[in-house]
Amino acid sequence: MLNITGDKLRGHLEMMVLSSLKQGEAHGLEIVKRLEAAGSGALKLKEGSLYPALYRLEQAGYVKAQWEGESSGRRGARRRLYNLTAKGKRKLTQGQQEWTEFVTVMSNILGVPVWKN
Repeated sequence: MLNITGDKLRGHLEMMVLSSLKQGEAHGLEIVKRLEAAGSGALKLKEGSLYPALYRLEQAGYVKAQWEGESSGRRGARRRLYNLTAKGKRKLTQGQQEWTEFVTVMSNILGVPVWKN
């Protein structure tokens, strides 16, 4: 089975995070769980690589972060919750279009078919 980690994720992690947040608000560990589930066991993501990406996305205005409220009833450390912004949704749409074009080009170069869902 393919094992997707580190270098293979470089350049793709931010788009993957935006796609995960399309499902709704989430904290870091929840984002990791969503991505690993979507990766069908092939994706191995460490929270340590996630947080710099979340910071970059927040600085660019693609995600909005806020601390989990006191009213959550949760004990222990508060978590930072992330939401996709309108700008982030537009960036995700653009990234999806670029990815589709990239996959088509690479499929042509490598001589493998493009699968469609």
